[in-house]
Amino acid sequence: MDLEGYARRLMQVKSEEEVERKLVSRIQEIKGWSEERAKKWAKAVILEVKNAYSKSLPILEYYRTGVTMGAFGVGSRGIGDFYIHSKLGDICNVKAVLSSKDLDDAGVVENRGLYIAIAIDGIHSRLSEFPFIAGFHVTRAAMRDVLVKGAEPIAVFSDIHIADDGDVSKIFDHIAGIATVCEAAQVPLVSGSTLRIGGDMVIGERMTGCVGCVGVATHITPRRNVIEGDVILLTEGSGGGTIATTAIYYGMHEIVEETINIDFIKASKAIFSANLLPEIHSMSDVTNGGIRGDAEEISKVSGKALIFEYEKLRNCVNSKVLKMLEELQIDFMGVSTDSLM
Repeated sequence: MDLEGYARRLMQVKSEEEVERKLVSRIQEIKGWSEERAKKWAKAVILEVKNAYSKSLPILEYYRTGVTMGAFGVGSRGIGDFYIHSKLGDICNVKAVLSSKDLDDAGVVENRGLYIAIAIDGIHSRLSEFPFIAGFHVTRAAMRDVLVKGAEPIAVFSDIHIADDGDVSKIFDHIAGIATVCEAAQVPLVSGSTLRIGGDMVIGERMTGCVGCVGVATHITPRRNVIEGDVILLTEGSGGGTIATTAIYYGMHEIVEETINIDFIKASKAIFSANLLPEIHSMSDVTNGGIRGDAEEISKVSGKALIFEYEKLRNCVNSKVLKMLEELQIDFMGVSTDSLM
């Protein structure tokens, strides 16, 4: 629970005394503290909120659109995400080989004759209580994004945030999930950060964070390189964080095991080993918004239409995962299956 945000909203419509009472109740509910201790905390929260928002400087302000993240669909793997991603590159005027303007899986810069690919992925928000799975899937996702640009992963880094009441062991389980992928792929985890979400101002056990990956390449395979007549090839996808989350919260826990593999990494490295990269115009992993979302982004940057045969696409989804999705009436073309395309 965000005490600061809660207090800030309440203070716009209620008296300070009423805000204090509500804060004390919430703090006691979550922390289990005495009323006296909770009251001291509530008073401190109110004082800080009053100090922070009573006056401002231009640099502390931001333009308010009145449109929320949820209403706009940011993070929901659809049009809202695609639109925001396309605009992010406009903020930075320093040129890159690939940036968010290119709607690609990873960013790429060139340095001393090498392409350096960089990707970062956030953990699935519903995997907060499943830190090993969260670490495993977010690491694999970041590594995938680098691999599909034709780059060999050389380093992984992480950032983990846990709310004030979260068990410290979550850090170690999460890093164990990251390390599992790193060891299987022989890519070192080299650095990172550990923080509390909101310091003392956010109470509860929620965990969030991200994992990044850096890779190097001599030949890259961006989405914009698609040309007319290209053949689309797909590996079988068993899903990652999204499929694991779906399985967990619908009580189909056995499906989670289908997602624990490094097949994507093996397939990518097989392409590298066989020196096939120069023959490939473009590579992607089927993630944001499913294959439908990826096709939309690829079409936008390449100016080409992608044509799929529906039954062949179905056959590219792990049979157990596909069965679960169909039982739950979830369109497999709209979710991350983690196929290599």
